[in-house]
Amino acid sequence: MLKSPVPVIFVVDSDASVRESLELLIWNVGWQTETFASASEFLAFPKTAAPCCLVLDIALPDLDGLELQERIAAERCDMPIIFLAGHADIPTTVKAVKRGALEFLLKPCDANVILGSIRQAIKRSEAILIREMELRSLKANFDSLSQREREVMKLVTSGLLNKEAADELGISEITVKAHRGSVMRKMHANSFAHLVNMASRLRITRSLATNAA
Repeated sequence: MLKSPVPVIFVVDSDASVRESLELLIWNVGWQTETFASASEFLAFPKTAAPCCLVLDIALPDLDGLELQERIAAERCDMPIIFLAGHADIPTTVKAVKRGALEFLLKPCDANVILGSIRQAIKRSEAILIREMELRSLKANFDSLSQREREVMKLVTSGLLNKEAADELGISEITVKAHRGSVMRKMHANSFAHLVNMASRLRITRSLATNAA
């Protein structure tokens, strides 16, 4: 197996001393860190393919932390957010958590608490990236199927017997069996139940199976 990329911890905080202390703390653990003084600086930074998380303050000079969180939620679902704020009222905290923040911590915060939260965030990011990679692979395999194979996959994974699928498609049952075997090979399915699970993850519909080229 290929070695996983080094996790990247992004820090967005207008306080230079906070950025420097977090950078040293993160570096000592062996993770990569990128620090920014504003939301706009962070948003201009290229997207990383490595597991990552964002340590974010609420008070920033341009977009505030909640506004940046909203932007990230739409564009970077693989980047969990840990708020590390100088102060915050209850409505702000509740809003951040409801929008998916992993943690909401107040400064000064114990280093072990911060690192524990970052470790949890990295595990979540890794899981999301793995699911995205698996889904991309499934889509690529599905794209390799012929139109007829897609039709057969749709029908048999929806619960039809080979004979019923053959009747619907106007072909012989033996032809359905041949296409079904080809689908299993191309999708790398180790069982029919596995193929059904793949169809569910791909959200295959009758129109997709029938109209895809």
